[in-house]
Amino acid sequence: MDHLAKLTNWMMNEGRRSGDPVKVVSHFCSSLIDAGVPLWRANIGQRFANPLLIAWGVVWKPEKTEVYDVMHEVTLTDSYVGSSFEYIMEHKKPLHKSLRQLDTESDHISYLEFAEMGGTDYYATLLYYGDGSLHGCTFVTRDRDGFLPHHLDMIEAALPALSCAMEPITMRKSSKGLLRTYLGDGPSEAVWNGTIKRGERTTIEAVVMFSDLRGFTAMSGSSSKERVFEALNGYFDLVVQSVEENGGDVLKFIGDGILSIFPISDPADRAKQCRNAACAAQGAMAGLAALNLNRNEAGQPSLDFGVGIDAGRVSYGNIGSPGRLDFTVLGGAVNVASRVEGLTKTTGHRILATAVVAAATPDLFSSCGPFEIRGLADPIELFTPIEPSN
Repeated sequence: MDHLAKLTNWMMNEGRRSGDPVKVVSHFCSSLIDAGVPLWRANIGQRFANPLLIAWGVVWKPEKTEVYDVMHEVTLTDSYVGSSFEYIMEHKKPLHKSLRQLDTESDHISYLEFAEMGGTDYYATLLYYGDGSLHGCTFVTRDRDGFLPHHLDMIEAALPALSCAMEPITMRKSSKGLLRTYLGDGPSEAVWNGTIKRGERTTIEAVVMFSDLRGFTAMSGSSSKERVFEALNGYFDLVVQSVEENGGDVLKFIGDGILSIFPISDPADRAKQCRNAACAAQGAMAGLAALNLNRNEAGQPSLDFGVGIDAGRVSYGNIGSPGRLDFTVLGGAVNVASRVEGLTKTTGHRILATAVVAAATPDLFSSCGPFEIRGLADPIELFTPIEPSN
């Protein structure tokens, strides 16, 4: 069996089943080298169906193979504009370019960098997937003769095998990425692992944090849509980053409200997760000053928001109609956290927590006194974070 046949067999069987892009690309490149192709660098880029990422890929070097992600913003920078990836995607054909005698004024920086490191020749080409999508690959050599025609023929002949192994990896990564983007870490894993039936749910202990932007209705009526979305995104960035940095999971956006949970997998974790939720709320508030400074400098009004925190048992799973489902949490702690947040508008405290949260973290909270909560028969004591001493 020749090198190409062996490579194709491996890609269609072991590679396709492995789900490991590093293993697949490493085997692909080493097999081409064994077949006589003088590879020094390879970059197997994969376009991505994701609102946050436009692509991901694998960079192969003899000493190391790495996976990378590409944000949408990169397509507006010099690293992409004028690059081989832009060329092959626009013209839908390969690009073969010598790295000798480059023009420092007109040639793309990637060519100049490879040439400076000893690269002599460069080849960019396309991967074709079954859904019609196109993906890019680049190959660099240090060989003094560059890539000869039969080297490029071998690369092109091997690409369908690479597609066979990489396409399912890309599809799985894309699906998981979309689930994670819209559902969060915990829910996306649950849905991916099969928790998809309507009414299927799990009861868990969790700390629930609900935050809500102040004055959103008035802002929506007096500001342009661009300004409203800019404000929302700034506020969302603050809260989401702080929640995730403190081990929580942002479950959903409800208009200008954000529902987050900190699951309690073991009773011993209750204090830790209550503390994490409190730190997440305080971290988001701490970032508000910097956000408002930037907004004020741009002539935009300051933002403010409130946070309510409770803990208890919640039902975690799918609700909805047969044709449309929503993965969410339901339960008393969700309702209380939302209504406690509503009291931040009148109490003068931006962050309020219930007694069950404060009892688990007595060093973080001080009492604000009892308050009536809609839906509860008796008033409950609420707490606010203790201000640090100077």
